[in-house]
Amino acid sequence: MSKVQETILEIDLKALSHNYKHLKSKIQPKTKFLAVVKAFAYGSDAIEVAKHLQNLDVDSFAVAYVNEGVALRDAGITKPILVLHPQPIHFKTIIERCLEPSIYSLKILKEFINVASKEKQQKYPIHIKFNTGLNRLGFNAEKVDEIITILQKTETIKIASIFSHLAASEDLNEKEFTLNQMNKFKAIAERFIEQISYQPVLHICNTSGILNYPEAHFNMVRSGIGLYGFGNSEKENKNLLPIASLKTIISQIHIIKKGESLGYNRAFTANKTTKTATLPIGHADGIGRQYGNKIGFVTINNKKAPIVGNVCMDMIMVDITNIDCKEGDEVIVFGGITTAETLAKETNSISYELLTAISQRVKRVFRR
Repeated sequence: MSKVQETILEIDLKALSHNYKHLKSKIQPKTKFLAVVKAFAYGSDAIEVAKHLQNLDVDSFAVAYVNEGVALRDAGITKPILVLHPQPIHFKTIIERCLEPSIYSLKILKEFINVASKEKQQKYPIHIKFNTGLNRLGFNAEKVDEIITILQKTETIKIASIFSHLAASEDLNEKEFTLNQMNKFKAIAERFIEQISYQPVLHICNTSGILNYPEAHFNMVRSGIGLYGFGNSEKENKNLLPIASLKTIISQIHIIKKGESLGYNRAFTANKTTKTATLPIGHADGIGRQYGNKIGFVTINNKKAPIVGNVCMDMIMVDITNIDCKEGDEVIVFGGITTAETLAKETNSISYELLTAISQRVKRVFRR
């Protein structure tokens, strides 16, 4: 493979296929699979990822906001798209673009019914979200009867699914809490279904739920981070392939003499003669200012080069004193041996944050 000549995010669609097939192998053949492609598919490229997964016959997609769903529709995605956090101002657009809203409160339910009625909809698919312990979005269990009463007065909408969200499915020390969430959800779903004349889809499992709690797969599961190569544990990470590699090049090499400083605020002062490389990537590209001053590193010719000085908007500087390299050489920020999770841990963060921070100005290159 040719070396890069600029900063790129390389996305391996073959790895995406591998991850999807691995996760699918953990569920029953009739269990549906919802792919979460919010936040530009966790910082990669939502359109290319969704197209690839649609070709693999994924059952449906989820995004956070309406504009993300519209972008997928414009790109030719025809599978159902669940909007996890819709805002009332976009309800008409949801209907126009055949998106499916998550309904999490009585206010949102009534407002969507009002808009759907004005748009002359019949049995428009919605998804009812219940709060079972995450305490972020969702109806409480006590609202089941009130929801049913509202539904019985309209033919405008129909429940496509009932779902909830696990708070700590990756942490087996929280198994009791997670099982309690699952039992709450099961009880809510049973009460709900008793009062309607059809069977909606039920789902509560995220990636870690898929891997750790097969008894709670119900008839659909959701996966986000697992598709992108991370299983939230060292054991599961071995079965998955990170799809994104962030690469750049050496723009210029400097020799910093003892006592000289480097970068903004003179954050680095050499205590001996030091060779540094300047790279065309900075906090505007997603490498935040929490890095720098020897927190975080890149890899050049299979050797670690610590980030020195403060991260600039468009550049970082790294210590290459003990590395044989030259201007124009390829630099791996993450990918391969050094994953996004590894680099994120340098600042007590997680892979999700680093991946989704990669700016849209960074060129995406696809390996097929």
